[in-house]
Amino acid sequence: MGRGLKGIIFDFNGVLWWDTPLQGESWSRYAEILRGSPLAPQEIEKHVWGRDNRYILRYLTGQSFKGRLLEMHNDHKETIYRNLCLEQGETFRLSPGTARLLDWLRAHNVLRTIATSAGKENMLFYFLHLHLENWFNFDTLVYDDDRMRTKPAPDPYLRAAKNLELSPEACVVVEDSVHGIQAARAAGIGYIVALGPESEHPHLAQIEGVDLTVENLGQVPVEMLFAVNTG
Repeated sequence: MGRGLKGIIFDFNGVLWWDTPLQGESWSRYAEILRGSPLAPQEIEKHVWGRDNRYILRYLTGQSFKGRLLEMHNDHKETIYRNLCLEQGETFRLSPGTARLLDWLRAHNVLRTIATSAGKENMLFYFLHLHLENWFNFDTLVYDDDRMRTKPAPDPYLRAAKNLELSPEACVVVEDSVHGIQAARAAGIGYIVALGPESEHPHLAQIEGVDLTVENLGQVPVEMLFAVNTG
């Protein structure tokens, strides 16, 4: 039952590292600095999850930032976020089931990478503290470099598949946000896994393009998805 699938692309935030509350908290704190009031839960749902920093800053300020000014805002917000990560202590670790899944993929030579709306500095931060070099080649990663359209546009997943030298149809994507799922579907990804709490599965399953819903990465049926020699 290999389905012709040869590689897997992970979203990062909310998938490999369950940081959703920290992302919301850091943006809410920065919103208070920028506009004098924190983000409401419905604002976070609509304007933060799956969005890149440029979009969120534009929403908060009504301005489009680029160049050094964009870097300044990114640095300020991401410093808040990274400090929150470090404050988690031993709970700053890969999400449940992730290390075992990644070990299996490595052992069976399944191609893998990450496509994320996070910036390069955050990805370097994750590599340092979560030891991602054990499973991923940094050069194949796709992150927000201010030079491409971000999710829900298909560009991140098209680029990630190209980096793996695979067609999008030969790739699995694991996502936790509506915008990310929309990006994967628009890219023509062969199999889309939506990750979230069980209570959200009915909603996630109804999103066009979703093939499977899971609570954690340990539930991704890699033996069924990839045609590998497991003997």
